[in-house]
Amino acid sequence: MDLGLFLPNLSNGWLITTAAPPFESNFANCLELVQAAESWGLEFALAPVKLRGFGGPSEFWDHAPEPITLMAGVAAATSKIRLFASVATLTMPPPLAARMTATLDQISKGRFGLNIVSGWQPAEYEQMGVWPGEHYFAERYDYCAEYVTILRDLWETGKSDFAGKYFTMKDCQLSPRPSGRINVVCAGQSERGLAFCSEYGDYMFCQGVGINTPTAHISTTSRLLAEGKRTGRTIGAYLAMMVIAEETDEAAFAKWRRYNETTDRIALANLFGEAGADKTASDASTAKSLVKGEVTELAPLPDGAVNMHFGTLIGSYASIARMLDEASTVPGTAGVMMIFDDWMRSMDNFGRHVQPLMKSRAHLMAAA
Repeated sequence: MDLGLFLPNLSNGWLITTAAPPFESNFANCLELVQAAESWGLEFALAPVKLRGFGGPSEFWDHAPEPITLMAGVAAATSKIRLFASVATLTMPPPLAARMTATLDQISKGRFGLNIVSGWQPAEYEQMGVWPGEHYFAERYDYCAEYVTILRDLWETGKSDFAGKYFTMKDCQLSPRPSGRINVVCAGQSERGLAFCSEYGDYMFCQGVGINTPTAHISTTSRLLAEGKRTGRTIGAYLAMMVIAEETDEAAFAKWRRYNETTDRIALANLFGEAGADKTASDASTAKSLVKGEVTELAPLPDGAVNMHFGTLIGSYASIARMLDEASTVPGTAGVMMIFDDWMRSMDNFGRHVQPLMKSRAHLMAAA
């Protein structure tokens, strides 16, 4: 199982709290973090895309460098780690995304892949006049299917004459082409989202579930493997999990309690409101997983609202190592995309204290 980073190129990372350890989401800090991950032997890093934040005292996700250009700089200053950047498909025509990707393939010497983001927050796109309307919620995977088809045409043949509902290419050309296959990451845990991922993706973004339940994603990966049998393709899940590690379990949980006690209710209410915009979303969808409970000024918040109910591993270095090893045993798990609370400090502690204890990483430790 690979290990990677879900980069904090969005301000505050994934903690909606006024007590989040400081990390300015700029290029220099993201580069330093990826270089540290590479030095510890992590296999990949993925930069998300967000075009509008959720405000509040924490200014949650209000400051967000563009991921493709950010990763171009990171690619030039690293040598081994695989890099993924996210593209907001409503904002960039597929031929331009294909050309930018081909250039990044050159910069990275074949280490670059693309994360396909269909878009679920209308305000991101309404601000620039590109939100198609409420009907898009039901059509977004069909839209992305055409998008990725054009990408593959251009990457693999240098030409596309694709004609569909959303895009029409007329002798569209790309040169130079990538040196090899460009891996695509997709997201979507609804029935339609899983079908899209299994047909067009190489990896599926899979959101972890619960607190200290490292194998709870087995229901999602089982469905993904079943879809893979249907399509005849092999696709692995990249499991996104927050990791809060300290010397003792007690110290780690103390941090978790402090984060929950200082949740930014304004930003959280804004996020929940946007995540609930899709009234047709299935219970298994990513959007629905974000909307849990009502956010009011005084009502108690459910445990985990502070990090959008992402799966979270909390404990001592030994506890975290054991739980990550358990996650690696779930069929279909290609990697864990880690989210840290205190980014640079946590990355260093992970490399020094957690990774050497992981049985699933023993071969890498021996090689080092």
